Amino acid sequence: MTVNVPVSPTTTELLERPVGPDRRGTSKPVPARPERGSSPREGQRVRALTRRQIEDHLQELGDLYAETSGGGPWAWNQARGAFLRRLAADVRRPGFELLIAETTALTGCAYGFPVRGDGPWWEGFDGYLPGRLLRLATAGRLFVISGIHVPSRVRKQNQDRAWNLARRLQKRLLTDHGAAVAVTLVNRFDHRTAQALRSWGWRYIEGDTPRTAPLGPFRVLVLET
Repeated sequence: MTVNVPVSPTTTELLERPVGPDRRGTSKPVPARPERGSSPREGQRVRALTRRQIEDHLQELGDLYAETSGGGPWAWNQARGAFLRRLAADVRRPGFELLIAETTALTGCAYGFPVRGDGPWWEGFDGYLPGRLLRLATAGRLFVISGIHVPSRVRKQNQDRAWNLARRLQKRLLTDHGAAVAVTLVNRFDHRTAQALRSWGWRYIEGDTPRTAPLGPFRVLVLET
């Protein structure tokens, strides 16, 4: 899951803050410093792509992912190819949805699929989920978010705002599918991604600490509506 893609347009929101008394001895609010962030009020549109549209946007989606992977052109090509292979596998899953954010160009995306109690599990989840989440899957209320790729500004600023782009994308995925909880897997050594997710409202499963987490390469994070 990538969290440091190209910077999207910014918006300015004027707030008010109190200041000291004026010449008449009364206090009055004055505009605070502009607050900058990736607010949708600056024209950032979120929409779902059909499977055919995803095929048409593969070049752009691959480029978006490559730009988030760091390193030089060779590393970009490696990361881009791996991302497109994973995406091609996910697209075939029942209920898969991919959302894009765009202005005049693609600025971010998020994607995932619902998990059913009688269907195949996403690779890596076996043995990680407690009974409560397994029951939600049986009821069709569990959703896997397998990728969020957004501007670095979204990771660093205004993470708790409802209009934060990552929060908008993840909420829209859950709302579209009527899911109560989202789950995702994070490499246990990828602290940067885990930190970003937690700033957007995700949390580790109750009782999961670095000492008590199940053995394996991943840890599970959950997001409740």
